[in-house]
Amino acid sequence: MAIGKPGEAANVARTIKVVMSENDDGAMLFSPAAIQVKAGETVRFKIVNDGETAHEFVMDSMDEIQEHMALMEKFPEMEHADANAIRLEPDNFGEIIWSFTKPGSFEFACLIPGHYESGMHGPLTVASK
Repeated sequence: MAIGKPGEAANVARTIKVVMSENDDGAMLFSPAAIQVKAGETVRFKIVNDGETAHEFVMDSMDEIQEHMALMEKFPEMEHADANAIRLEPDNFGEIIWSFTKPGSFEFACLIPGHYESGMHGPLTVASK
């Protein structure tokens, strides 16, 4: 994958907590709204669904995110077996350990139909070492 590869817990440099939720206006949100890491860094993402509906956290190149989103529109109940994605029901949590291998501009998003359009996506920047 362009964004990197699954990481190992022993190599984790830091942990980033990502909270998924909705607000009273119907917007769907990630907190933080943007993520910055460094090439060569291994990060543990602790992902929490504080919302009232299922959400997912998927990180990839912008083109891959768009392609996956189109597939999710056709198959909304599709299960993920990818190391760069996790789907969580309300009041659940999980984690992804990821090694970012090269710099670039990427994206994280919830690809459940309608969620991306409701604001549930953000930039993931991998800076040079």
